[in-house]
Amino acid sequence: MKENEIIDHLQKGTKTNEAFQALISEHKVRLYWHIRTIVKLHEDADDVLQNTFIKVFKNIKSFKGDSKLFSWMYRIATNESITFLNKKAKKLKLSDQELNDFLIDSLESDVYFEGSEIQFQLQKAIDTLPQQQKTVFNMRYFEDIPYEEMSEILGSSVGALKSNYHHARKKVEKFLKQD
Repeated sequence: MKENEIIDHLQKGTKTNEAFQALISEHKVRLYWHIRTIVKLHEDADDVLQNTFIKVFKNIKSFKGDSKLFSWMYRIATNESITFLNKKAKKLKLSDQELNDFLIDSLESDVYFEGSEIQFQLQKAIDTLPQQQKTVFNMRYFEDIPYEEMSEILGSSVGALKSNYHHARKKVEKFLKQD
């Protein structure tokens, strides 16, 4: 099923199950890894992915087609991930930095994390970044998303995104050189 057919069926309420399954099948892996770069842990990423698809399903009628469907879903996934982390920090009574430390420590023992020591150090370096730089770095470095598409997803100018990425890259390099 093509994307415009999926949107049409979901917005009109026809072939809803088939269309939604096609939507999930098409986007779940890429969205999962995007979410995982933010929340770090597999179980959390699964929960946020499920919440993302629920929100997409509930709000698909408001999708106007001003952007690509994936960009719209990506923004929802990003917002859901950040909301999830804020709730987790509040529940655990941790500051943002304490939560980052907790997630990195948990990542080290996560059976689903198959990275090497260098990849683990890279994750530690990324977690020292402010949230906007972290998001831009992950989108560009791991997902190779063009700045124009990032601009659409994040609602920021291309120039600001390039600047965020540049500063993030410099901070990550500095962290890795001193470690």
